[in-house]
Amino acid sequence: MNKVLCVGAAVVDFVFHLETLPDKAEKYGTESAAIVGGGCAANSAVAVSRLGGEAILGARLGDDPIGDLVIAGLAGDNVDTSNVTRTPGARSSYSSVFIDQRGERQIVNFRGQGLVLDTSWFDSVQNLGAVLTDTRRVSAARDALMLAQQRGIPGILDGEAPVDPNLVALASHAAFSLQGLRDLVPGTTPQEALTKLRAEHGCWVCVTDGENGVWFTDQDNMRHVPAFEVDPVDTLGAGDVWHGAFALALCEGQSELNAIRFANAAAALKCTKSGGREGAPTRSETEQFLKEKTT
Repeated sequence: MNKVLCVGAAVVDFVFHLETLPDKAEKYGTESAAIVGGGCAANSAVAVSRLGGEAILGARLGDDPIGDLVIAGLAGDNVDTSNVTRTPGARSSYSSVFIDQRGERQIVNFRGQGLVLDTSWFDSVQNLGAVLTDTRRVSAARDALMLAQQRGIPGILDGEAPVDPNLVALASHAAFSLQGLRDLVPGTTPQEALTKLRAEHGCWVCVTDGENGVWFTDQDNMRHVPAFEVDPVDTLGAGDVWHGAFALALCEGQSELNAIRFANAAAALKCTKSGGREGAPTRSETEQFLKEKTT
């Protein structure tokens, strides 16, 4: 099976490319800008689709022009948005994103107002191979992970801060960003934090750290998978692409180690292209990249 349910944030990103990130209260100008779809779950869903999987999105939007932009953008990547909750009178989420010449980004996000995420339709989805959820809406994430438990399929938590520890307990796999891990387990090294979380919750855990690669627990051992070296142009959405690729690989029955390598390749390729998730690679691009890097 290659069907992944992605639950969480779907937004529009207003992206501005600058020489350096703003650090003063003054006007800045640019000759390079774009309006692109964003949001952890939506970006991951696009990654799943481009990598050859079937992506179903569970997200919340208003019935406003921003919501229309989100749906239109996802339709272009064949993401199933038929069950996205659109609440009359609510305001959809959107972000202002600044990206510097090194590809690093600074984000300000409006979370939206009056939004509701209906999860009553989860049980009706057939032939699911995996569930991926971000932490934006705890109740929806809980329902998604419980669905994965009931189906006996991977339930992956995208661990961005803030992370509710109850969600970690429900996940089969918890994949944290470094910021998310430090927020949940402060004052420890990443390795210590992963060991602690595995002992407390019993799930497989890892932390992604950009160019420094991925640390993960393997039984009682700590292992590291290095990132692929590329010349980054735009890191916006790379973590979301990683999570989508990782979820799809598990959905296909790949081991966690191979899923990490696959996700590392997809995320690295995304970083070589501008436009946020518009740079998410195809399956053939990712497999060719892996072949070149391992021969």
